[in-house]
Amino acid sequence: MLLVLVPLFDENMAVRAYSIFSQKNNLLLNPILLGTAQLDGAARNPGLEVIQTIGIGTLSDNKEIFVPVTNISVFADIEHQCSAPHELIVLLLDNTIPPTEMYLNRLKELKDKGYKLAIRKLAVADFENYREVMKLMDYVLLNNRKIAIDKAKIYFGKLYPHIKLCAGNIENMETFERLKASGGYQLYEGRFYRVALTRGHVEVSPLKINYIELLNMVNNDNFELTEAADIIGRDTALTISLLKMVNKMALNSGITTIRHAAAMLGQKELKKWINTAVVNELYSDKPNEITRLSMLRAKFAENLAPSFGLAMKKEELFLMGLFSVLDVILEKPMKEALQMVTVSKDIKDALLSDKGSLAVVLDFLMPYEAANWSEVSRQMIIHDIDEEVVSKAYMDCLAWYRDLTSGNT
Repeated sequence: MLLVLVPLFDENMAVRAYSIFSQKNNLLLNPILLGTAQLDGAARNPGLEVIQTIGIGTLSDNKEIFVPVTNISVFADIEHQCSAPHELIVLLLDNTIPPTEMYLNRLKELKDKGYKLAIRKLAVADFENYREVMKLMDYVLLNNRKIAIDKAKIYFGKLYPHIKLCAGNIENMETFERLKASGGYQLYEGRFYRVALTRGHVEVSPLKINYIELLNMVNNDNFELTEAADIIGRDTALTISLLKMVNKMALNSGITTIRHAAAMLGQKELKKWINTAVVNELYSDKPNEITRLSMLRAKFAENLAPSFGLAMKKEELFLMGLFSVLDVILEKPMKEALQMVTVSKDIKDALLSDKGSLAVVLDFLMPYEAANWSEVSRQMIIHDIDEEVVSKAYMDCLAWYRDLTSGNT
């Protein structure tokens, strides 16, 4: 099963929920599933199965999670498919679920059991037909690029003031800022948060310069442990983080100096720690989701390395994912941003011109992130990659990030 999580933000760019998008079968490999055979197992909900398998804490950090349901799976025994708290599950409907009495009664049952309801893909012509359905909704997702969203906001605000509105498919920060200024939306969804703002000249703060200096040092061959330790010592957050980790590894042996801690880790492990801990600090003035995106891309790329015949380049793939949003962090075009950090030619070629040996993995990550399952399926066929391998690679990186942020690694 393929799955990806899409964040939903509030007006302060804090993540309030996630939508889960999944695909259970590669329809390009199984074209018969496009016909009536696709109804086999239709009462099962892949999103709920994923939540049940790996936990809502790993998936969404116990935030609300929107799970698409079909006109068939909405009648399934949802409670037994997933035991997560009902109040955290938002069942996401669309206009394939008709506003008939049978469906209205089922939606009322689900509401009575504590589930929340949301609807998307409604055209303006559908609004009147779905009046009774709307009375049951907690959220409506409005596609910013397909309908007159400001007019829709007025319509829902007057008739259904209880509904929370989500402005979706937002392409850039300018559109986000405009919608936020107009008011009336509680959630925002789209790629806007990972698109760089590069207008004008932006000075990089001295603190970020310190982090970049450290990254450049450790990403050179045979760097000096003592020099890296001295740079770490300039930053309180990094110092505390490093000492806590090394003391834990050394079974409370009482390490108190940065140089001693660096020596205990050794060059390879110190480099690995710096490339995650420092990036986390480097991104600290940006939405938390940027850090999460960077880390998940890095680990997902590393996990996929063997599948693309690049096992020997997994460390480079990790860095490629890590730095794939460097333009967002430094608010500079990627070409200028990469001039500030030391990375290999292969990483630069992939991020700047989509060329070189690493680009093939980056070309897989991007449609996967957008839940473009037809393109993902096409690439899996071309590269002879099994769906289970991809699924495990992504779920493992979710668990890795959970452990990383909870301090368990």
